[in-house]
This record gives sequence, structure tokens and C-alpha cells, in this order.
Amino acid sequence: MVETVTLSDGHTMPAIGLGVSLNNECAEACRVALQNGYRMIDGARHYENEVQVGVGVGKSGVKREDVFITSKVFHTDYTYDGATAALKDSIANLGSCKSYLPNNVLAYYDLYLTHSATGGKDARLAAYRALLDGKASGMIKSVGVSNYSAKHIEEIREAGLEIPVVNQIELHPFCQQKAIVEYCRKNNIIVQAYSPLVRGALDNRVIQELSTKYSKDPAQILVRWSVQRGFVPLPKSSQPERIISNGQVFGWEIEPTDMAKLDALDRGKEGAITWNPVEVD
Repeated sequence: MVETVTLSDGHTMPAIGLGVSLNNECAEACRVALQNGYRMIDGARHYENEVQVGVGVGKSGVKREDVFITSKVFHTDYTYDGATAALKDSIANLGSCKSYLPNNVLAYYDLYLTHSATGGKDARLAAYRALLDGKASGMIKSVGVSNYSAKHIEEIREAGLEIPVVNQIELHPFCQQKAIVEYCRKNNIIVQAYSPLVRGALDNRVIQELSTKYSKDPAQILVRWSVQRGFVPLPKSSQPERIISNGQVFGWEIEPTDMAKLDALDRGKEGAITWNPVEVD
């Protein structure tokens, strides 16, 4: 499963990851995922399970340097000092499982994001600057954003700051966010897709028909659509069998005519099934 994409800063990132929001069995989900081919875990401070991510990585037996771990600072910490303190706390959380991986080898993040553009220009720029300084100090390898539109990223450019390597947004056939995706592609920003499984709403006729045609689960059809569109999907589940099957999306392809059928399901912002705060000021 370990296909990768290259970020604009030169680091590589797995082409699929496990999302762990709203997962009360996060450590076990991480262990199962890593022992079955996943190499990326997408977390956040708002999920309140950074410690459990560390525990799951430790129990998996996979070396820390072979796992790509992400977290995010929430907008309630959007000051320079607030974001700096949040990052340090995230580092402490991830490094707290010394009984599994001694010598604090977990104490860095491969990717750290601002969780949304909520809070206003000055606040999000202050938080972003804090993350860049965290990168300079070695706590973070790469810095990105989540739920940002083009205007929010342009603010970063205009401030003379390093452009994010990733923008993580809600993405699935019903909510394709085409303007943001096109902007990111033009600016060499990798797009990560959260909620790629539409929160389990898989009973759409087109998805069901393709599931039958390709002898794949509906969830696999959606994740594969995301991969073929050049996104990095982050499917989530707490069920081991679903975690495993959601990752089995390489080595086969959806035909162009069938991709077009999935593309035609787009409902724009009306198709969003999460908060999707990309239009905030």
C-alpha cells in the first residue's frame, strides 16, 4: 500500500492515510492500520486522541521513521503564543508512550496543519507563523493548512511566508470543491481528502452499480475515485475489517467512463456533509 506523493518541500507522504476523528478506539485503529499497510495517521488536537495515536504507533511495531503522523492546531489557539503552546503540548502527547517507543523518538510531527481558516486573517497568520517556527526548531517536518480557500492561502503568500505543502478539505464525489482543487494544483499544494466515504452514505445508485461491476466495496470505489483524481484520501473507521478494506485501493482502476459517472454526482457546497468552513472571512 505504501505509494507516496512528493510535497513541495521535498518530503514524501503516503498516498492514503487513516483518519482518526471521533474514534474512541483510536490506538487500536492505528495499530490495525499500520500492521496492514497504512503508513499515515491523520490526527488533530480537536480530536483529543494524540496520546492514543502514539500508543497505537508504538503497539504496531512499525518504526517511527516509517510512519507519517499529522496533527492540527484548532482555531481557539490562533495566536502565536497559543499555537506554539499547542504544538509543544502535541509533541508531549505524542511522545508520552515511552513504554512502547523509548527515548522520546515520537517527539516530532511529519505534518502539522492549521485546522481551519476560522478566526480571522491576523489570527490564522499568527498561528501559521508559529508552525513555521516549529518547523525551524525541528518539531515539525512540513507545514500545511486545512479547510482553506484560495484567498486564505493567498494571504500567506502576501505575508511573505512559505506556502503550505498541503490543504486538507472535505472531498468526495458529492462535494468536489473544484475551485480550491484547481488553485492547489496550480500552486503545487497537495490536496488531502477528508470524509472521502461521505460518512458511510454509500447507497447512491451509481456507487452501488460500480461496486457490483468492479467487485469492490462501495467504500473502496469512493477511495479509489479520490486516488485517481490525484487526492490523498483519509478514510476513517474503528472496525478492523473496514480499515483493511479501505486501504485496498491500489493495483486496480476505475475506467474513465465510470469516473465520469462519479464526477457527475457533484453538488458543489450543497453536497458537503461536514462543517466545511472554506468560505469564512
